[in-house]
Amino acid sequence: MTSENTQKPHDRMAAYLNADMTAVNDLIRDRMASEHAPRIPEVTAHLVEAGGKRLRPMLTLAAARLCGYDGPYHVHLAATVEFIHTATLLHDDVVDESAQRRGRPTANLLWDNKSSVLVGDYLFARSFQLMTETNNMRVLAILANASATIAEGEVLQLTAAQNLATDQGIYLQVVRGKTAALFSAATQVGGVIATAPDAQVQALFDYGDALGIAFQIVDDLLDYQGDPNATGKNIGDDFRERKLTLPVIKAIAKGDAAERDFWTRTIEKGKQEEGDLEHALSLLNAHGTLDETKAEALAWAEQAKTALNTLPDHDLTQMLRDLADYVVARIS
Repeated sequence: MTSENTQKPHDRMAAYLNADMTAVNDLIRDRMASEHAPRIPEVTAHLVEAGGKRLRPMLTLAAARLCGYDGPYHVHLAATVEFIHTATLLHDDVVDESAQRRGRPTANLLWDNKSSVLVGDYLFARSFQLMTETNNMRVLAILANASATIAEGEVLQLTAAQNLATDQGIYLQVVRGKTAALFSAATQVGGVIATAPDAQVQALFDYGDALGIAFQIVDDLLDYQGDPNATGKNIGDDFRERKLTLPVIKAIAKGDAAERDFWTRTIEKGKQEEGDLEHALSLLNAHGTLDETKAEALAWAEQAKTALNTLPDHDLTQMLRDLADYVVARIS
């Protein structure tokens, strides 16, 4: 049996919040049903039951519980967060023309793009139905704003991903949109529903924001130096898909004219040849940008942990600290 010390932080959190997570899963199954369109639960179940960590809804439950909440609506909010996340995954896989997610064929591959987009729309609508049931306008505003920020981040990425003018500021804006916005909303609404003091609600937002940024930077770094068996991605997938991520943005800023020509050909124009990935990796290593990116991820994780200092001393607060360490442990 796994001891508590060797268990992963999100597994410890899942065990601690087991009753709440069971209620969230029951509510998700109930609300993804459709009387008139059986394809909706088919497509949704394929993704929802795929064995994801349910990290975002767990953050909502943890935030509410550590702030002393004992009502029913943290379950609604956690399910809302998971529906928003699932909707964005369905849409992302269509935009990215992905064939695999969490080791399984994507919904757009098993059904079609139209089904993925429309079921994603349905889940967004369901998420808004769920959040209104809390009768809390502040919660509604936070999650509605997060949904808009996520969509905005995805559109910004379309134009920024293959444009060599994209700098770290724009990269951070994309990451805050497509990843961190839902993390920070997930933690923030947990505090709001618990009527926590403003300083604690702000601390929960800051934690989620920093954790989400660290999470995405680590993902981008692992694309160039991860273990494909652990990540489920091949080394260089982002390069092949012509995505400008932080290690490359840093390398372009440090490169000479010949290097810039290389990045223009491979990323902007998409004319990739045999050996280009190896050359890209050699440039990243030569300029030390993989190490710099790693340092930034670790700094964001530290920032997330510092935010927790304002929160009550609680088992869940320590689990959130451990979670921040775990997110970056993959690159340590």
